[in-house]
Amino acid sequence: MSRTTEELLEVGDRHNTPSYAPARMILERGEGVWVWDKEGNKYLDFVAGIAVNALGHANQKLVSAIQEQAAKLMHVSNMFYSEPQVELMERLCDLSFADRTFLCNSGTEATEASIKLARRYQYKNGTPEKFEIITMNKSFHGRTYAAMSATGQPKYQKGYEPIVPGFKYADFNDLDSVRALVGPNTGAIMVEPVQGEGGVRPSAPGFLEGLREICDANGALLIFDEVQCGVGRTGSVFGYQAYGVEPDIMALAKGLGGGFPVGAMLATENAFQGFERGSHASTFGGNPLASAAANVILEEVSSPEFLTNVRDRGAQLVAGLKELASTHSVIEEVRGLGLMVGAQCEGDAAGEIYARCREEGLLINTAGGTTLRFVPPLIVTQADVSEALSRLGKALELWAARSAA
Repeated sequence: MSRTTEELLEVGDRHNTPSYAPARMILERGEGVWVWDKEGNKYLDFVAGIAVNALGHANQKLVSAIQEQAAKLMHVSNMFYSEPQVELMERLCDLSFADRTFLCNSGTEATEASIKLARRYQYKNGTPEKFEIITMNKSFHGRTYAAMSATGQPKYQKGYEPIVPGFKYADFNDLDSVRALVGPNTGAIMVEPVQGEGGVRPSAPGFLEGLREICDANGALLIFDEVQCGVGRTGSVFGYQAYGVEPDIMALAKGLGGGFPVGAMLATENAFQGFERGSHASTFGGNPLASAAANVILEEVSSPEFLTNVRDRGAQLVAGLKELASTHSVIEEVRGLGLMVGAQCEGDAAGEIYARCREEGLLINTAGGTTLRFVPPLIVTQADVSEALSRLGKALELWAARSAA
């Protein structure tokens, strides 16, 4: 017999890690931009698995590709090639600046590989003293030790000390802050073109260009962490393309698999000099099943019409949020790029508004503690965005009424 929502929540609370705090609901199925819980309640999903479900839920092309590949070949390891894997590597390089790829399973693995490649590159080029990597305050690069150590937010490192040495933290969008940290030990600069967990903060005009110049002048590699802002999210296939600045190394994940765990590190031929046989590896990275999923995503997301919709819906969302801000002063600032949008709220209101949104059938989440984050499936329509804004408006009114009570 199927267990009730209350029974499942009780079992989940008993066995789940205490590092999670799931919403008090059991999601059961999804279709497009909508999901349903076990009680039959319907929600407009503007979380998309935290910028993961690029094609929404139950996309037939993605489902069919995974089913067909699972029936043929699921895993062989990197001791052998498979056709989906080769096609994925080719697609990634054809669509980007890169010459080679390292395929893995998650964003933190992709950033970890990027860090390892940067340090190994300097070692192989006879400058092992250039081991330091400059990252940004309010950045987020993952939960493994080096990725966590690269993250410029002490709250993620607290209690895990000593963190991995060799990281320095500059202020995002402040080139003078970066220059002040550059020295004889600087081997790379790592940055998110659009900060995600830090509060949805796009790079300012000229910032990425300045980082490129600093790296070139100091023999350092430029790493873009596009785990959240890549794969169509900003309205370009990759976030760096919206700025016209090419990195040496780029980390991808999240939307790349559309819900299937996939990660990738891309780099130039020059940067990949750092790796040789046995330098780095992944048992499951690039397995046929993951590659089949990622190939569907890249085929869809790279369409000009698809990317136009992302840009148009992003502009619609930003305009609608600014209109709501004009009547709800709790929203202090709206910022973003493409369908990666944040609404910064005053004080600690974001958490309460997030909860009210769920009551109105709109799923969003928060970033940076004070920002409402909107990262819907990239297939959203004009009507979907309008509906989300309407539900957010009702949630803001509900929040205001309860705050005043």
